[in-house]
Amino acid sequence: MSSLGSPKTIKVDKSVSLSIEDAFLIIKGTLSNSLIDLYAILNAYISTDGLTITYVDGNCGSDANIDAVQYAVRDEKEREQAAAWAKHLLKCAHGQAQLYKRLKVIINPFCSGAVKKFRTCAAPIFAAAHCQVDVEETRYKGHAIEIAEKIDLAAYDAIVCCSGDGLPHEVFNGLAKRADALKALTTMAVAMVPCGSGNAMAWNLFGTDNVSLAALAIVKGVKMPLDLLSITQGERHTVSFLSQSLGVLADSDLKTEHLRWMGDHRFIYGVLTTIAQRTAYPCELAFKTVMGDKPQIRDYHQRRKDQPLSVSSEPRTELGGLPLKYGTVQDDLPEDWEVVSGEGLSSFYASNMAIVAKDTNFFPAALPNDGLLDVMTVDDTIGFVGALEATIKLPQGKCFELGDVQMRKVTAYRLTPKEKEGCISVDGEWYPFEAFQVEVHQGLGRVLSRSHHAYQV
Repeated sequence: MSSLGSPKTIKVDKSVSLSIEDAFLIIKGTLSNSLIDLYAILNAYISTDGLTITYVDGNCGSDANIDAVQYAVRDEKEREQAAAWAKHLLKCAHGQAQLYKRLKVIINPFCSGAVKKFRTCAAPIFAAAHCQVDVEETRYKGHAIEIAEKIDLAAYDAIVCCSGDGLPHEVFNGLAKRADALKALTTMAVAMVPCGSGNAMAWNLFGTDNVSLAALAIVKGVKMPLDLLSITQGERHTVSFLSQSLGVLADSDLKTEHLRWMGDHRFIYGVLTTIAQRTAYPCELAFKTVMGDKPQIRDYHQRRKDQPLSVSSEPRTELGGLPLKYGTVQDDLPEDWEVVSGEGLSSFYASNMAIVAKDTNFFPAALPNDGLLDVMTVDDTIGFVGALEATIKLPQGKCFELGDVQMRKVTAYRLTPKEKEGCISVDGEWYPFEAFQVEVHQGLGRVLSRSHHAYQV
């Protein structure tokens, strides 16, 4: 028996013992012994066939690789013992994660291979974990906004997006449009089965873009508060969960959509071809700055990254939309904001997450729910050689080593382009090229994550 009074070891089939030790299930038999990582275990239950334990094989390739071990239960006493042990095994294997999640799965069929990836790699894992799954395919851009806006909050534990980062962007905006937006956003978790090119949400929350491993992470995921960002632009009020960018980096992303076939090389190609044509994107910048010193930002991250949540994880019940502390982009600029010249701006990038795409850790000091947004600005004085160095070092999380890269942590900012045409990217989506204002809502969103308080960097 364990120290908590739960069975730690049982014997089955006369000669086999099953033991829960540290992070493993140890199976000892007369002929051989084996180990199963507790994280890989999906379910354990008693049926007429005896005790069954299902798990994901450690070698997850293109398809879900689910295996099982099964042992006979000879009489009622053994059945009771096995049932109690299986219950304890599930508790050890899932920790604080909710068992048997009810999932609303939204698939973007226009996202390359998303339907097949879900059916072959994710669906078998959800089924083996006895999750309840309701699947719907989107039919047009913005469809996921409508689904999220109308979803029954009591019917599901999470909305799972089979897509790139565009579908989570729509889902958060659908939840934010509801009359009970605050309740919806703090109740309904959002997760991703990665089927796009960047898959930043999956990389930050699960540490992978492997569909099977992401599905396993959803089964084992715990609900974590996530900072969300209000964006006002003209009369429009939308929500961002990931990033906003303008300049070389935005052009490199949005203007190379047709080059997705290039995979990981698309970004570098986009940066080099963009700066060969244009280096400056003049604008006006204003920040509600909390930290503007690189050593201070690094020290802050070191202190905070392993600390528990500083924001409540309880759902909010009040009705109404998202309150704006700093007003909208159409209001006068608050007097205590820092105004910065953006005449020679080359790139502007603000992010709520550390990783903005595969192997692209632009913001290593980002935290999920500290109420602060990480902002990177680069002037055109960086030059071609400096831009090439930044292109190599920024994805490696080396922003603090680059003298031409400025970093801030802010609670809000306003950006006003001085030119008539250009690209603004929000969560990888095209936004109108006009002035916009952003502010942070600390811990307003909910996601499924492998951690309670940190990104998988």
